[in-house]
Amino acid sequence: MSMYVLHGLRPWLIQRISAVYILIYVVYLAFSIASASNIDFQSWRVWLFHPFNTIAAGLFVLALLMHAWIGIRDIILDYVHNTLARMTAFTLVIIVLAGSGLWCAKILLLSVRAY
Repeated sequence: MSMYVLHGLRPWLIQRISAVYILIYVVYLAFSIASASNIDFQSWRVWLFHPFNTIAAGLFVLALLMHAWIGIRDIILDYVHNTLARMTAFTLVIIVLAGSGLWCAKILLLSVRAY
């Protein structure tokens, strides 16, 4: 996806929707942790094994990555004027976000598979 595909109302809307989902998920996660009888690794795996929680966590990761990409992309577009520096910054951000997304996907898949 080109960095210029997301311009105007679309990134604004994506960022607002993702922010709302992130907030809802964080509140749900905080409530789940607060209502848990014990907090340990096994309890976390049991909680994450539930299909609703796995899907919600996966959507949270996607929303967080999209939200971060749009925000960082806008900052780079606004404040980095040198073309080479801009492309380098975009490349580094994409590598970090892609790596983070793959790492989270691995964690989610392994937690479901290993249980």
